[in-house]
Parts: sequence; structure tokens; C-alpha cells
Amino acid sequence: MRKVSKWTLLIPLVLLVGVGWVVAQVGASAERLDLPRVPWEGGPKYYAGYGAPAAAGWTDPAFFPIGVWFESVLEERDIRLDKEAGLNTYIELTGNSNMELVRKHGMHAITGKPLPGMGKETVGYLITDEADMFAGPGDGVWSGKFAGEGKPCIPDKPPCGYTAMRTLKDKLPKNDGRLHYANFGKGIAMWETDEQARKFVNSYTDAMSTDIYWYTDANICAEAEHFLGLPRDRCPRAANYGRTVDRSRELDAMDGRLQPVYAFIEVGWPGQNGRQAITPDQLGGAVMNALIHEARGIVYFNHSFGGPCISQHVLREPCNKDIRAAVTELNRRIASLAPVLNTQSFAHTFESRLDTMLKEHDGSYYVFATVGEEAAPGSYALRLPDALASATSAEVLFENRTVPIRDGAVSDTFERLDSYHIYKITP
Repeated sequence: MRKVSKWTLLIPLVLLVGVGWVVAQVGASAERLDLPRVPWEGGPKYYAGYGAPAAAGWTDPAFFPIGVWFESVLEERDIRLDKEAGLNTYIELTGNSNMELVRKHGMHAITGKPLPGMGKETVGYLITDEADMFAGPGDGVWSGKFAGEGKPCIPDKPPCGYTAMRTLKDKLPKNDGRLHYANFGKGIAMWETDEQARKFVNSYTDAMSTDIYWYTDANICAEAEHFLGLPRDRCPRAANYGRTVDRSRELDAMDGRLQPVYAFIEVGWPGQNGRQAITPDQLGGAVMNALIHEARGIVYFNHSFGGPCISQHVLREPCNKDIRAAVTELNRRIASLAPVLNTQSFAHTFESRLDTMLKEHDGSYYVFATVGEEAAPGSYALRLPDALASATSAEVLFENRTVPIRDGAVSDTFERLDSYHIYKITP
């Protein structure tokens, strides 16, 4: 029999103690902030209840939905351009799109109906777009017509939006593991009462979004002033996109069942008579502000109906190279932060005039900050939670710099209304 030394016997004990110490330290790091959490639907775990997105990898903490609205996929070049821009999901596709190509290249799709050749790439169905606007809040008779096609409700009163949602949802396949999604608009965001709006949000969908084009809609600031009491000098701003996400989340919470809320953001010139197209800086601020307000995905509106470069494929057009470059960089940042974004946020006020978010991942803490609706560009001190106040510096992600932590705060400058910073603090 081989003789075993006392040191050999001690090795497992030492390792066990060491592992226990590491586990304890990791646990202590994760729990060191004695702060409440922001309500959420569960992040990636939410999709475990739906066979199709779960099988497609949507439960992976490293995956974050980055979609584009109503594209076509006809050839390899289409997929290549979209993947190079950092997109991973098509929110609606033209009926002649090649689903085999979508599947082959690992992209995902949410479509208005089952498309020929569909398979595991199709993780959900789009019920419809803006029923709250084209048909209104009511159970009247729906003619089957959409915006621009004629009268949607017969007679005009009562409105028939709920009927349209029910009718269209009933036409979709049931119990096949795919989620049901809808996009809404100004109806639930500002025109309708809470009770009217919540029926759209709470009754039909497993995931939803709301589109308000704050930077490019020529009428939005007047409407926001009238319906929301938002002063003109606070519109348009990047922070307005967070306001839209907040409204969706407030309505969604009214039935006690939370679902993912995606942000819907324009990348071109949506209106023929709108303002100029969104700029790269505005786009960056809008996306980050929406994420700070707990958006669980990003959907880019990819159509320009006005301006010098009319297109249904804004992010593929050479004439939109600046905005494509901005979207590509934004998506790279989002993808790199996916494991962070897919955690439940802590509730903490760093600076009341800024819009902020606090998350923890792998022992580090991440502070996202943008200029709020009532703030002006300038220098701000972000007061850290007591448990982080002893840290000496914070890395400013994507900016190749660090900032000192003094007197328990990070001080930094936000040069524009659309400026944002992301700080990584490792105690």
C-alpha cells in the first residue's frame, strides 16, 4: 500500500477551504449593496417559458435582442450587411424573404405570419403594428383595413383596436413555442387613458414596444406638450426615449405580469415632412437612455420616407454610412455589455438630474448615466452607494480613460444633451 503523507491529506482540506473562501468572497461581492432591485420580468430567463426563443439561445445571458424593423432577406449580401452592423433579429420580414438564409447565418426573426421555409430562426410572431393608433381603444367592428387602406372601424364609433388585436392574434399559430409581440405608438404613449392603453399592453402580447420618433417627428413636441404637459424646451431630447420605455413599463405592470419591453428608435427620416434625420450622437443618446430605463431589446426603424436618401433599408445604404457606422459601434457596445444588461438593476439615485442605472456582474459594478429630461449639459457628481464609496477610481468604458472617486462620488462632464458615460467600478 502506498504511504500517504499528512501533507497529501491536507491538500483537499486546503483546497476546500480555499474554494469556500472564493465562493464566500464572490457571494459577498454580489450582496454587498444593500439596495432594492428594479422590478423586471426575469431577463433572459423569461424566454425559458417559450420553446422557440429558448431553443434559439435567447436564455443565454450573453444574448441581447438587437432588431431591425421590416426588412427583406433575399441574398447573402443582405445578411452579411446586417450582421456586420451588429443586428441579430428581424422584427417582421417581407413575404419573399429567404428564411433558410436567415437560419443558416444564425439570425432570428419575429414575423407577422409563418413564412415559407420558416424554422427554428422564427422565435415569435408580430400581431400587428400600432393598432392603438389606426383603430383606437375599443371593441367595435374591425373592417380588416389598416392605416392608409380605408376606414378601419365600421361604423367609425366605437373604436375597434381591441377587436383588431384579437382577430389578428387568433390567426397566428397557437402553442407552438413562439411568443407574440406587438408594437404600439402614440395611442398608448399619450392619447389614451391608462385604462384604455393597458388593455392593449396587458391582453395580447408576450413582448412589446412603443415607437415615438422624438428626434424626427415634426409634430411630436406639440403633441407631448398637449397630452403629457412636457414643456417644449424639454423636447426633443435623448431622455424622451426613456420616457417612452417608462410609459410602456408602467402599463405593463398594471396586470402584475411583466414582459420584455423593447425600445423602438429611428435611424433615418421616418416622416416626409419631419425634421432632419437623426444624427449619430442623438442616436447614441437615445439608445443608451432607453437601456437605462430598462429596455430589454432595441428595434431600429430602418425606413426613410423623406430626406435625400429615401429607402426601406437605411442601414444598408451607402448614403447612410455615418448612421450605419454609429449603429455598428452602438451594437458592438451593447453586445459586449449583454451579460451586464441582462442582470437585474439596483435602485439608486446617483444624481437626480441625470438618468442612471446600476448593475453588478462578476464582482464589478456598472453605472450608466445620461442627461435627464430636466437637466442641461455640464459637470455632475454622481454619489455612489456607501458600499462602493471606498473605491478609488472608475473605468469609463469605451472612452479609454479613468476618473477618480473622491468623497464617495464620480465627477464628470456631459457635454451634450445626448451625452452618456458608462463607469465600471471594481471594489
